[in-house]
Amino acid sequence: MSVQERKQRERAERERLIVATARELAEQQGWDAVTTRRLAERIEYSQPVLYSHFRGKREIIGAVALEGAAEMAVAVRAATSAANSPRERVAALARAYLDFAARNPAVYDALFQLDGGLAYAQEDTPEPLKDAFAALLESLGEVAGDGVHPGLFTEVFWASLHGLATLTRAGRLLPEDAAQRVELLVDRLAVV
Repeated sequence: MSVQERKQRERAERERLIVATARELAEQQGWDAVTTRRLAERIEYSQPVLYSHFRGKREIIGAVALEGAAEMAVAVRAATSAANSPRERVAALARAYLDFAARNPAVYDALFQLDGGLAYAQEDTPEPLKDAFAALLESLGEVAGDGVHPGLFTEVFWASLHGLATLTRAGRLLPEDAAQRVELLVDRLAVV
């Protein structure tokens, strides 16, 4: 291995460490606790080293969001792959999405609540974000209904899931009704 390859590998490892540490700190204490100073202390590098990877917290949030989008796509695809019918796929998708949001609140915030400097629904949208949407579209497109654009239906269904995830996390919805909400959403929105 050349010196250049070793340096690139070490740089990539430091970047992964920064993102993992930011994510861990955000999940434990919230995004307000994630500062470049605290990250530098936790990873045992100087702040200038951290700034050589990311210009600031906004870019770190964006990196966590991209990692989270990839993980969410995997979770949704895994959940839907075991289903035998379109309705089962949509219900599995909804449960997987809501489970991901509940298990990873800081990552979910990075994806959908905080400014990570990422472009959504545009030509320059990063690939992990496009793939996360594609993972939803794969199952939702088949139940959009006649004359309904699959992408538009996916956006509406996704917005419904986001509302459920956000309201549940804020304690605005009764937890014991979670399964009924998913069933109602699937039965009323998806043409199966």
